Amino acid sequence: MKTGPTLIVVALALVAGGFGGYFVAPPASPKGDAAVQTADGSAKPAKKLLYYRNPMGLPDTSPAPKKDPMGMDYIPVYQGEEASESGLKIGAEKIQKMGVKTEPAKLQMLDRSVRASGRVEIDESRTTTVAAKFEGYIERLFVNTTGQPVGRGQPLFEVYSPELVSAQREYAIAAQGVGKLSEAGGEAQRGMQQLADSSLQRLKNWDISEEQVKALAKSGEMKRTLTFRSPASGVVTEKKAVQGMRFMPGETLFQIADTSTVWVQADVFEQDIAAVKVGQKARITINAYPGEVFEGRIAYVYPTLKSETRTVQVRIELNNARGRFKPAMFAEVDIPVAGAAPVLTVPNSAVIDSGSRQVLIVQLGEGRFEPREVKLGLRGGDFVQVLGGVKEGEAVVVAANFLIDAESNLKAALGGLQKAAAIGHKAEGILNAIDAANGGVTVSHGPVASLNWPSMKMDFVLANPALVEGVKPGTAVAIEFVERKPGEWVITALRVK
Repeated sequence: MKTGPTLIVVALALVAGGFGGYFVAPPASPKGDAAVQTADGSAKPAKKLLYYRNPMGLPDTSPAPKKDPMGMDYIPVYQGEEASESGLKIGAEKIQKMGVKTEPAKLQMLDRSVRASGRVEIDESRTTTVAAKFEGYIERLFVNTTGQPVGRGQPLFEVYSPELVSAQREYAIAAQGVGKLSEAGGEAQRGMQQLADSSLQRLKNWDISEEQVKALAKSGEMKRTLTFRSPASGVVTEKKAVQGMRFMPGETLFQIADTSTVWVQADVFEQDIAAVKVGQKARITINAYPGEVFEGRIAYVYPTLKSETRTVQVRIELNNARGRFKPAMFAEVDIPVAGAAPVLTVPNSAVIDSGSRQVLIVQLGEGRFEPREVKLGLRGGDFVQVLGGVKEGEAVVVAANFLIDAESNLKAALGGLQKAAAIGHKAEGILNAIDAANGGVTVSHGPVASLNWPSMKMDFVLANPALVEGVKPGTAVAIEFVERKPGEWVITALRVK
């Protein structure tokens, strides 16, 4: 059979075709742009190459060609194709069944509230201490229990004091002397009057009531005991007075607190303290009265921070005319705070929060959605501030966003499995040995066309030891395998021939 001339002609034709193709084909654009040639031979403007995307659908791009860890080439994305390459596509019917709803991200004033825990305390400015300014003895108690309510001017206790008796006698003698010397006049009368005035002032300095002083001046009769009356209305919060006891000057006998107004001491966290100002109104709820909301006013913001809790105390004044609030009651405080300027916000329901990251599902177009990681700011009411990740007017999913996010993750996983299956390789051969301790086998296989491998004997790792269960060395097998990492080949399927 003569084949020489024929082969020479074919070779010359191939060479001519190759060189012809070289001269006819336009050179590749140095920027990677793709020119499109029409049927009549004219060329459309070249598409601009934007980037190369990850073939497994991962959020990874490259400005230059590269391969992923599995050895797959990154896919070029040209101008005009980037929108179609991103996001998740869902049919209109499925969107309706899922109940997808969207709202635009918008600029608005973000009214929020500062929440804090607190407790009811007595108003310190309305607390009165009852103490005698002379030495004496308590002969009778009129108020003898802690917590007992008292009114202003109500008798508290009756005391006997030698000093008090002496001061009364001194005043009575001086008052009588003034009367007897009224006709004498001159220095003697003025001296007696000064003595009477100083004795009277001494009684007043001892907190003797005006009524008792007038009665003493009128009758001139000394009284053995003196009645102490309450200087204010309120509740007895401390009682040290005991009938028959001796007391010394300045010793506290009673403490009375006016509870018509109480304080709520709220612990505001450090990051919220800048939003709290004196004069702001606060809404307060008390566990003892569920469903009721009481209104108070911030009277003072303490200048110190509790290092243990990182909180600052805020004092709130609360009307207690009905006496419903008791000291040490637990309170929940809500302080409304108006925003200083409009900020970009989305509804709270739009945020998918995993703890380490926050995601919004953004609608790119009809039936196309894209998960985006965002950075959040302040929260207020039903909205939350977005510091980055979306723009004003972009539609975000506020209902069924978890379903879309789950479907996006599922499709990415399925796509990865399909691509991994596409790069699998097949071979046939003989199972030489099984290394049960290390989970591997040795196989003498034939040529592998997908890798351009010749026949050889090599070691493989088993994806699952159950693949060789019941299979003995020397058995003819058909295998499927992939490269898990450079140089490590894993058998994913094994079948006895």
